[in-house]
Amino acid sequence: MQITVYNPQKGRLETIDAEFTKDNTTWFSNCRNTHDVSMITDIDGDILIREFDYSYPFMIYGVSRSDIDFDRRKAKQLRRRYE
Repeated sequence: MQITVYNPQKGRLETIDAEFTKDNTTWFSNCRNTHDVSMITDIDGDILIREFDYSYPFMIYGVSRSDIDFDRRKAKQLRRRYE
């Protein structure tokens, strides 16, 4: 499926092809605040971080879910580095 993401390395929105499966995605169901990380997905050696709101997911190069230990807190810290 095609999805629009924010690419902070390029400073723009772009459309990518992504599949969200149990093998490449970790979902977090206990979201309370709009900036809580609700999902992290591996896509071709990069990571896609989605927050619990209507903003575009962030695509960050060269990082995988295993690099951040599948951890929601580490994903949020990584996302904040690119604001």
